[in-house]
Amino acid sequence: MASVVVSPSARRSLERLIQTHSLPASTVSRFVASLEPLATFPAIGASLGGHWSDYRFILGPWPWMLIVYEYHPDQNLVGIVTVQDARSSSAATRPE
Repeated sequence: MASVVVSPSARRSLERLIQTHSLPASTVSRFVASLEPLATFPAIGASLGGHWSDYRFILGPWPWMLIVYEYHPDQNLVGIVTVQDARSSSAATRPE
């Protein structure tokens, strides 16, 4: 199983979304639950393009929430890089 590590930057992104989107108190536990499949299936997320081409993403806990990560197979490590609102014009899935 891969280790899943949430970067300080991703933590701040999630905290910002909790505040700006008035998300419920259960958001952090829901977020953690969304990460669980990555430990077993680290390449499950779709690949991104452009300057995000080294990254993958999964959705959760809401369909608009992008969890952007990178997988390091040599270290068996999944690093959560950022959490974004997919509806934003600057989201990682938007065309460049």
